[in-house]
Amino acid sequence: MNPRWQKLLLEYLEALAVALVLALVIRTFVVQAFKIPSGSMLDTLLIGDHLLVNKFLYGTHIPLTDKVVLPLTDPKAGDVIVFEYPEDTTKDFIKRIIGVPGDVLEMRDKEVYRNGQKLDEPYVKHTSPAIQPRRDNFGPITVPPGKYFVMGDNRDESYDSRFWGFVDREKIRGKAWVIYWSWDGPADIRFSRIGHLVR
Repeated sequence: MNPRWQKLLLEYLEALAVALVLALVIRTFVVQAFKIPSGSMLDTLLIGDHLLVNKFLYGTHIPLTDKVVLPLTDPKAGDVIVFEYPEDTTKDFIKRIIGVPGDVLEMRDKEVYRNGQKLDEPYVKHTSPAIQPRRDNFGPITVPPGKYFVMGDNRDESYDSRFWGFVDREKIRGKAWVIYWSWDGPADIRFSRIGHLVR
């Protein structure tokens, strides 16, 4: 092979290796893409929304461990988070934090109370007026140390902490940040949602 072509090929391979390492570092420590697969967060997040998740805000996970280092802040009530699903650790879920460690939570006929105060939740959607005991009433319960209670905004269609319990702090991947792409199939791109911050 021509030495000039060898040098050019080597430069391209080196650039590709650097790009791959940078992509891996960014995905592991800074930001990760996430696609909404279900309707449990309607109407805040739609099926087909593609998000960037801020992994740096709550601290960096050391690969192959549950250790978190250098957190800028702790997860707060109201944050929309991506976390490792407790019943299947190969899947990530997205829900809203309703209770943080020490909070006392109660739900009465679809209304949520935190520390005795009824929550103002303008983001909540209900698809059924019927009251189901396990889904629409619980507590009071106290959120244990190092745990978080999460619920979907589409309350009647969400499989969340009401059914499978708390999320461990170490299992939180990051905070949902911004919608970078949204579509309901190739012929239906939702341009109006692109660039919206997740709140």
